[in-house]
Amino acid sequence: QVQLVESGGGLVQAGGSLRLSCAASGRTFSNYAMGWFRQAPGKEREFVAAISWNGGNTYYADSVRFTISRDNAKNTVHLQMNSLKPEDTAVYYCAAGFMRGSAWLDVDYWGQGTQVTVSS
Repeated sequence: QVQLVESGGGLVQAGGSLRLSCAASGRTFSNYAMGWFRQAPGKEREFVAAISWNGGNTYYADSVRFTISRDNAKNTVHLQMNSLKPEDTAVYYCAAGFMRGSAWLDVDYWGQGTQVTVSS
């Protein structure tokens, strides 16, 4: 069992930066690929970024200006978001699951989400 808790969301002006964090509980954190998804009002949840279990591979949605990283010793994963735009406004969710290459096979756990609002 893995529990995921996001933090770091908030209100920021366009062009600004935010760093999201996801703290995971459970001893098997390093077994999982970790990722970030987002859901804007009235839209479906979409993939943002992912990182393999050992941090050796990262994957990003097109045109994303973000960087994903993880620290398996601290059971955390981060999303550094730079040059934010109003269209980045969404609830951002942390996810844990399994990937094959750049494709998600399964997402086993979701966090509760953290709101990111970018004002123009």
